[in-house]
Amino acid sequence: MIVEYAEIDGFKNLCGISFEPDPKYNIIIGQNAQGKTNLLEAMWILSGCRSFRGSKEKDYINLDGNRMSSKIKIRDSVREQKISFEMTRSGQNSKQLFLNGVKLKGSRALFDVFKCISFIPDDVDIIKGSPERRRSFIDMAASQLNPMFVIHINKNNSIMNQRNALLKEISQNSAKADILEIWDRQAAREGAFISYMRNDYVKKINEICGRLYRTISGGEEELELEYHSNVFKPEDFEKPCGEEAYERYFAKLRETADYDIRTGCTHAGVNRDEIFIKINGVSAKDFGSQGQIKSAALVMKLTQAEIFMQRSNDAPVVFLDDVMGELDESRQRFVFDIIKDMQVFLTTCNESALLPEIKGKILRISGGRIETSP
Repeated sequence: MIVEYAEIDGFKNLCGISFEPDPKYNIIIGQNAQGKTNLLEAMWILSGCRSFRGSKEKDYINLDGNRMSSKIKIRDSVREQKISFEMTRSGQNSKQLFLNGVKLKGSRALFDVFKCISFIPDDVDIIKGSPERRRSFIDMAASQLNPMFVIHINKNNSIMNQRNALLKEISQNSAKADILEIWDRQAAREGAFISYMRNDYVKKINEICGRLYRTISGGEEELELEYHSNVFKPEDFEKPCGEEAYERYFAKLRETADYDIRTGCTHAGVNRDEIFIKINGVSAKDFGSQGQIKSAALVMKLTQAEIFMQRSNDAPVVFLDDVMGELDESRQRFVFDIIKDMQVFLTTCNESALLPEIKGKILRISGGRIETSP
């Protein structure tokens, strides 16, 4: 998959940008706060994913502007497609998404159209951040292989919101406790499915992560990922996800129901899962060095790209934000070997720090505008 054309205007500080990317490497050069990361972000949001920087949609529009638009034309192994995102500060239709000229009701449809993977400095939080950060990474990566997973994630989130609201009502005697069982039945089916999907994906990436990390560490260190379900034991996943799994999940929710009512929130289920990441058998979060943590996060992202290539006819588009220039030559070469068959957009303040074989279109950005050169 490649991006053939991009047109961006009014997204944060970006103004009047249009260019035809190189099918291989696109090197975005500029000093800090000039718009390099904004350019990646403006394309990324067309994948149907939330901003990789955590930006809220209301912040997409330039502070001095009233509208923004981001448009790309992509080509995969089957056809060309056009995606556009337009937003204004006011009006009934303040946000509009289009796929091949057809207006979309939501962004979920884009998730199966524009496949891309990003790596930004904050991705080290996959290792050292909260369990929610690791769950989110696994959920998004697994959803790229099976977009139906997004439906189950969204449905589970909706059920949990309803369940937690009901818990508060029950604690205030404004609702009956037996209503909770209805929501628990629904939560059990969605939660069990998500548990099995997470377990399956962690098993897939564990082997590849181990191999890549051994390479990047010169064969001296081992990286291991373990999925710890709040409901299921490892041996439970040897059986298919069916009625037995639903009943086990339901029983767990009923087991903590009284405590949930007293506290007003859910304490069992997929919202309490953890993915343990170990280097040489010990917690990377608690005992890993900065270099180990950064290498582990990079390996997990590269593994995501490799798995996608194995399962699809198309390679994902890769966004690398201030990554390559911070790596030594051996680690740059390691990354280069994995992404060499993918279209890459990378940002840097110092092009001389890049490997000489990383050649492609140069986009120099200053004050939210770019000039291209061959």
